[in-house]
Amino acid sequence: MTQRKGEKPTISIQEHMAIDVCPGPIQPIKQISDYFPRYPRGLPPVAPQPAGHAGPLRSALSTPAAAAEPDVEGYDSDDSTTLGTLEFSLQYDQENNALHCTINKAKGLKPMDHNGLSDPYVKLHLLPGASKANKLRTKTLHNTLNPFWNETLTYYGITDEDMVRKTLRISVCDEDKFRHNEFIGETRIPLKKLKPNQVKNFNNCLEKQLPVSVQPNACIYKSLEERGRIMISLKYNTQKSCLVVGIIRCAHLAAMDANGFSDPYVKTYLKPDENKKSKHKTAVKKKTLNPEFNEEFCYDIKYADLTKKTLEVTVWDYDIGKSNDFIGGVSLGINANGERLKHWFDCLKNKDKKIERWHTLTNELPGSMND
Repeated sequence: MTQRKGEKPTISIQEHMAIDVCPGPIQPIKQISDYFPRYPRGLPPVAPQPAGHAGPLRSALSTPAAAAEPDVEGYDSDDSTTLGTLEFSLQYDQENNALHCTINKAKGLKPMDHNGLSDPYVKLHLLPGASKANKLRTKTLHNTLNPFWNETLTYYGITDEDMVRKTLRISVCDEDKFRHNEFIGETRIPLKKLKPNQVKNFNNCLEKQLPVSVQPNACIYKSLEERGRIMISLKYNTQKSCLVVGIIRCAHLAAMDANGFSDPYVKTYLKPDENKKSKHKTAVKKKTLNPEFNEEFCYDIKYADLTKKTLEVTVWDYDIGKSNDFIGGVSLGINANGERLKHWFDCLKNKDKKIERWHTLTNELPGSMND
């Protein structure tokens, strides 16, 4: 384009924008952290340096990468001390096959609510095999970071084998009314650390949620225990010439309903039963996987005939409008084996003495019974 003499040079809009928009080299924008430097925990802040002397932050930039300052973010990680501590005690009652867990108190829990507090509660699981059947929990305490529960939760049906291979998971959570409860922290105790009939106290730092480890024989144990356990008492009453069968309680039953629970009841038969009169049934316990029955049934029978009999005990889930679901069963008698056979023989050897035992339910329906 030619330019006439005396005219001002014309500049295109593109050239004009390029001139106005290019301010030169771009400088980094200072952040608020540049004015308030943070130091790793345990290290005192460095005193201000005289003018002309490179400060700690400036010198760190000029030093090689190998001599760079420590990673400050690592000190701000959500470590165990920021989640709080939990005081509790455990006791294995070997004679009664019970594990008593006393939750005392927690200190310095992590705030989970907008008011800077939490509504904490503690829940327990036995691993492997965590489910609603073996979950226990304390009451919820509101608006506190230092809750004091002093509450004892008890697992029934715990055997010496469980104490060797199971782990107790203790979790602290924050309860929310209008959304899902929030996890605060947990600690895990291998039960093999406990000695029978001795109280062991703990004061543990809570940790982040850990993945559930799969043990080599976990699938085998799960298949044996997925139906639950039942506590039965046997006593032969010599004065009345009858066998007294006690259905005391069940533990860790399989959930048969959509709500994650069952409505269990127990039936007993003394076989063979030519007259079909040996059936007894407990009351139904609603919406529970750990029912307590405490009911006894009497079978009129001569002592000598007990060697020819088999006691069949089955646990069922009661349903309205459809067939009841079979949960599990167990048979005691001379044709049984293991603990079931030993329980029967102990009853025969100890007349007029109540013998209580825990038995694992199997998914096999004893005999050919139908509900």
